[in-house]
Amino acid sequence: MKNDPKLPDGVAGTTPDGIPGGVPGGLPGGIPDGVPDHDENDPAEHAVIVRLAGNWHRRAAVKREEPELDELFDVDKLDYPERILPFREHPTYLALDPEERSRLLSWAWVAYNRTTVLLEGQVVNPAFQLALDGWFPSLGGEKLQRSVAQAMVDEQYHTLMHMNASAVTRRRRREAFPDAALPLPRVAREHARLRDSWPEQWQRSLTTLGFATVAEISINAYLNLIAEDTEIQPVNSATVRIHNRDEYCHASISTVLAEKVYADLDEKGRRFFLDSLVAGLDGFVANDFATWHRIMDRTGLPGGHEMLHDIENATGKRPLIHDYSGLRGLVERLGVEDDLEFDWSRTITDSEPAPLT
Repeated sequence: MKNDPKLPDGVAGTTPDGIPGGVPGGLPGGIPDGVPDHDENDPAEHAVIVRLAGNWHRRAAVKREEPELDELFDVDKLDYPERILPFREHPTYLALDPEERSRLLSWAWVAYNRTTVLLEGQVVNPAFQLALDGWFPSLGGEKLQRSVAQAMVDEQYHTLMHMNASAVTRRRRREAFPDAALPLPRVAREHARLRDSWPEQWQRSLTTLGFATVAEISINAYLNLIAEDTEIQPVNSATVRIHNRDEYCHASISTVLAEKVYADLDEKGRRFFLDSLVAGLDGFVANDFATWHRIMDRTGLPGGHEMLHDIENATGKRPLIHDYSGLRGLVERLGVEDDLEFDWSRTITDSEPAPLT
């Protein structure tokens, strides 16, 4: 959260007012309130934020010269970390020439950005909007509602940042990498399928809140792997690094929301919410092989589909390498760890590589 450090009790990770390190120049009126924190001395972070703010101002002010993200793009660097590919050790992938690997990783980066955009827009912000709309009576109060509204603004900035990152990839790689060629991400598909299967509004609302809680509390471990990677495109790692800072705060806010809602539910509602958390976990655990198969269709990679089938059918391998310690902490604080039908052994608590989900 950016401009209201006085958040509800239990909300940690807040940042002071203003933008640390000063305001980048070159924009009419300076940087808008609420723009994500950044390091002005980091060229990549500076460019990401100034482009973000420039886009934000464009409707209301004459466009001025902005630092170009393209100037920081190194065509010799990969767009996505190889170490977090689910098939990174498969012979088919290892046999690819550098150009084929680079193109596949560009697709992976564009797919990651699209997943982020749709997750924010179709799961997270809808859950926050439900809170503002009064569907959860325990979430009243000016401070908490303002915190939720500010989080929604953050998510819109994240959406624009990731769209900008995909755009520069398309320009510099000279390929369309169309979002429309990819299926709806697995998590979004599962959320929509389950939400729409319920007849009552309270069921649909708790389903969305459950999926959003999983997303907001658990995303940092995955973002960390990209944010601190110095081998990939600096614009890409900077985009995720800036996004990640907000998510540490959002995890605290989502924890407060979940605890307050759970405490106000009856026994039936509590059981339903816990089941929604499990469904959200299951949605995040599995690799999105539908997306990977579509990427193989687009690249025409020889043996690509067979490689994915090998990984899907492999035994003795973890399908997920996310760190769900934050969500497990929430479950333990609620005192329901024994009531959740989820195999925690499918997760880890260290920083092993994570797959595209």
